[in-house]
Amino acid sequence: MLNTFQQQAHPALPTATHDEASRQEFTKSFKNFIQQKLLPGLTPIYRNRVAPAFEAQHGRAPADRRDIRAGMVRDLYFQHYASANRIAQELLWEATNVSIDRQLPELIEKAAELSAKSGAVLDIPDGFVVPRYITALDIHCMPGGYATEVAENDISVGALYDRGVYLYAMGYMGPLNDDMGRSVCNYLKRRMPDFSPKRILDMGCTVGHATLPYKELFPDAEVWGIDVGGPCVRYAHARAAGLGLEVNFAQMNAEETRFPDGHFDLVVSHILLHETSAKAMPRIFKECHRLLSPGGLMIHADLPPFDLMDPFTQFILDNETWYNNEPFWGAMREMDQFDLAQKAGFDRADAKFDTAPMAVMEFAASEASGYSQDAASAVAEREFTAGEYAPGGGWEVFIAQKQTTIAAKDAA
Repeated sequence: MLNTFQQQAHPALPTATHDEASRQEFTKSFKNFIQQKLLPGLTPIYRNRVAPAFEAQHGRAPADRRDIRAGMVRDLYFQHYASANRIAQELLWEATNVSIDRQLPELIEKAAELSAKSGAVLDIPDGFVVPRYITALDIHCMPGGYATEVAENDISVGALYDRGVYLYAMGYMGPLNDDMGRSVCNYLKRRMPDFSPKRILDMGCTVGHATLPYKELFPDAEVWGIDVGGPCVRYAHARAAGLGLEVNFAQMNAEETRFPDGHFDLVVSHILLHETSAKAMPRIFKECHRLLSPGGLMIHADLPPFDLMDPFTQFILDNETWYNNEPFWGAMREMDQFDLAQKAGFDRADAKFDTAPMAVMEFAASEASGYSQDAASAVAEREFTAGEYAPGGGWEVFIAQKQTTIAAKDAA
């Protein structure tokens, strides 16, 4: 399904020449070809060729994703698939960077102008130390990662992420790349219609794609997005202003923020946890508990834990660990989030996994700007294929509620 949604233009977004746009469209089409044509071929290759060969060699069937990988990496078809996937990933960033490099001074100036007109806070402290799990490599092969700065008041990697995510997701995130935030907001409207948070925090917000829907749903709330990448939050602040929303952004580490205890009624994240570390993730849960007011909610949206998937699906998704500079991708999905929440101070009985349907499904019957009936319906009716960006029409959310009384909190 090609060109499900075109990215919606906004004042902070880089513009592309005809040739640049063509190259970018090619990378999106190439990724779509890999997902739709090459990926489905892995299943019969495994069943008919790799699994029998593994059993003949070891005297048993493959037991887990590691056994499956041991067999698959020797197969020429899988090597072709993995190589094409990596090439497509590198191409999409390269094709986007050409546009940004050509107009970076103008983009920096425009972002500063947009931010200056906003009444929302932009907080970037001097001497901020970015955690090593972010600086040690370029996550998902994005040149410069989230925090590299090449100029004063730089926003280049923020702009790169904004356009690159649209290409990476092949349009499945909607015209503003905000499907995760909209999906969680729609979940809250449907499941918790009386919930009306006064203060909301989005951890690991990058450029605020998922942050802005919370300001739209709760216009009177104080909304903050935080990220360890300075260029990302600069761009996020300008992007929000360009889209007509006043949302506060700050460079902060979700492991230890600068907010007071109990400041927020809702703390969320969207595909943050798998880009942290085994040491950071428990600290983030503890920080969520500290930041929440009594009765407040913690919601982390990501892909499902591995124990909810069959081993072959685990293997496919774990390719991100091996080939897309996502070292914590697989390990995160094996961590017991219920245990982490309980150790952070949440009651285990107040924690659960659930599915937030993709926002495009919610818009299928509406006239929302940027979403066409045919395109939204086509996405809603897709069947999940392991390896796709969105998990089969819904996002897995881990939800925990802070206890409502001081006595209960102290007992925890």
